[in-house]
Amino acid sequence: MLNSRFDRLCSGARNWVVAGMLVLVAGCASTGNPQDPLEGYNRAMFSFNEGVDKAVIRPAAQAYEAVLPSPVRTGIGNVFGNLGDPWIAMNNLLQGKVADAISDVMRFLVNTTLGFAGILDIASEAGLPKHDEDFGQTLGAWGVGEGAYVVLPFFGPRTLRDAAALPFDMLEDNVWSIQHVPTRNTLTAVRLTHTRSRLLGLDKTLNEATLDKYRYVRDFYLEQRRYKVFDGNPPRVYEDFNGDEAHRMPVGESLDVLARVAVEELELLGVGELVMLGRSPDGMN
Repeated sequence: MLNSRFDRLCSGARNWVVAGMLVLVAGCASTGNPQDPLEGYNRAMFSFNEGVDKAVIRPAAQAYEAVLPSPVRTGIGNVFGNLGDPWIAMNNLLQGKVADAISDVMRFLVNTTLGFAGILDIASEAGLPKHDEDFGQTLGAWGVGEGAYVVLPFFGPRTLRDAAALPFDMLEDNVWSIQHVPTRNTLTAVRLTHTRSRLLGLDKTLNEATLDKYRYVRDFYLEQRRYKVFDGNPPRVYEDFNGDEAHRMPVGESLDVLARVAVEELELLGVGELVMLGRSPDGMN
């Protein structure tokens, strides 16, 4: 089992190295924003991902929301949230947050048993809050710099640090690790559709919020990731370059409630899981 996971990790790492090299080549034309030196490439990939979303993911999410009542959708979201708690616990442990890791394990045990396989979120009512940790945040806690902003095909906005962490998050994904291909594909498609359905009400807001949707998404994504890495207390400010002028804003002050909710999901808006359907978990390519 360990050898299999190691082989899958090595295969995935090779793929991401190749992808990273292609990204660097494609993004040679840099802009005035040092955080986004690949803006030419990123804007093209942002448009590509939006096209895929418009053609495939959004219609599926709209049908999902129309067919299933809210309580059913809540239960589905709870199940997927419960499946993610063990990896969240591991990342909390790797970051030295032992109490949070224990809480995550307790959440998983309580919701899996008393919550009927996670359909009901009993743990939250019992005072065990839901945490949100991934390996990218763990690398950040270890002092790894975030690197340049990059938009991955299908997977959406990332930093180079988060892109490097993505294979680890996928390998430890309790859905993606299912060996029975039809079951894994079905759950993956349902999870992707459910995640997208949560953003349907925000589409109009994001489209009307700014004349430059790409820049809006980029700036809020970077701010949100820093907010998460430093557990709500980022020690620095965000510099947004517009030509030769810089605007310095304390992290968090520019996020209103609606924007914060939107950005919480933007990193999941990439449709990378779609291209994984039908592929064996023995290989990341």
